[in-house]
Amino acid sequence: MAGYSKGSGKVPTGFAAETFISESTFRHGHRAIESNQSANSKKRKRESKGDSSIVSGAGAYKGPWAKYEEERPDAADDDEFGSDEEVEIIYEEDEIEEVPTAAPGKLAGTDYADTDARPETSEFVGSQEFDYQGRTYMHIPNDLDIKLTGDRGDVKNFVPKKLIHTYKYHTKSITQVRFFPGSGHLLLSASADSKIALWDVYHQRELLRTFSGHTKSVNDIDFNPDGTQFISASYDRYMKLWDTETGKCLNKFTTGKTPHVVRINPSTPHEFLAGMADKKIMQYDTRSGEMVQEYDHHLGPVNTITFCDENRRFITTSDDKSLRAWEYGIPVPIKFIAEPYMFSMVRSSPHPSGKYVAFQSSDNQITVYSSTDRFRQNRKKSYRGHNVAGYAPDVAISPDGQYISSGDSGGFVCFWDWKTCKMWHKIQASDSPVLAVQWHPRETSKVITGDLNGALKFWD
Repeated sequence: MAGYSKGSGKVPTGFAAETFISESTFRHGHRAIESNQSANSKKRKRESKGDSSIVSGAGAYKGPWAKYEEERPDAADDDEFGSDEEVEIIYEEDEIEEVPTAAPGKLAGTDYADTDARPETSEFVGSQEFDYQGRTYMHIPNDLDIKLTGDRGDVKNFVPKKLIHTYKYHTKSITQVRFFPGSGHLLLSASADSKIALWDVYHQRELLRTFSGHTKSVNDIDFNPDGTQFISASYDRYMKLWDTETGKCLNKFTTGKTPHVVRINPSTPHEFLAGMADKKIMQYDTRSGEMVQEYDHHLGPVNTITFCDENRRFITTSDDKSLRAWEYGIPVPIKFIAEPYMFSMVRSSPHPSGKYVAFQSSDNQITVYSSTDRFRQNRKKSYRGHNVAGYAPDVAISPDGQYISSGDSGGFVCFWDWKTCKMWHKIQASDSPVLAVQWHPRETSKVITGDLNGALKFWD
């Protein structure tokens, strides 16, 4: 029957207008919709995935590339008896089995899981471990034309002119060098090749002992006041205390973060400070191995720690471009300096007078701050003319306080007059950046430099 309606009305999904439609047209449309729905309701089945051991032919492995089976008239019967049921089950399981379990990969640069793997070892490699009286290299020689013990006196320093010896053992960049405290008859060097080496400064000038135990670059070393022990810090996140004579590792310390700088307190030799990559300064007791104080005010990785005021205070600098002064043992800064024109200061050296500290600033200059009560910058003292961009060359002051020296990214070692701030001399020390420089504590004009290639050069 045909129908016709005058009215129209609202429906839940909006507004609908009624219309005139013949019964045959309605039935035809209704059937078309029903047949579509029934076709879609039937589940399409895949062909069998095949056997993974068969490459070609019947039953060959198709895996996830198996095609869909064509519709068959008896598909409904198949469903009833489940003839293809196994295809669906196997398909799920096969897919899981086909994915091989990959071996866990290790990243050489960022994998810290194996930091405990290497045991600490030390080897004496010199020509003679004991002298005719049974003394080791710790004994200060007295058969030289220079007195290495007692008061230094008023010995004046001079700028070195020529190369007298090259020490070669390290395979990567020299990161720090230290003369034996007081006498300077031994030299300790740390390198990015994870090794630490002890050298003879006089006589044969040979390699005496190697210290192995760090798994990544050693970035700082520091002797205790009598030189019997030294502390090392490395990118493997460990700080280790070593016996200078036997090479034994006495203790190790870690917070799980990278230490950038370590300094033993000269007045309290069993305690040391470590400036960390996570903005903190840690104070450790080497006897108990415990952390006894934490200084947490910096906003960036700590770069330098310098003791001052007879070791009752210390100054720290950081990547946050600030300088902070602290009372030793009290975790609140007594002075905070952060000016808009300041750059981060990456290396430091105290002046022998005890009144000043020189800092290697990242804007290619050496700045000076007083290390007494006021901790103010000395604006008159600025040493320029060298290039440090991208590197952190060491800065060192001569034992008489007359000269200040620094490495340079162009391979130079530069010397300035402390009073006039004029550059005195510049030596081409290497064809790669010079990163380490130290004055001999007793000699008049002897300086050691270490470069990016791992060579140590002794100048006079």
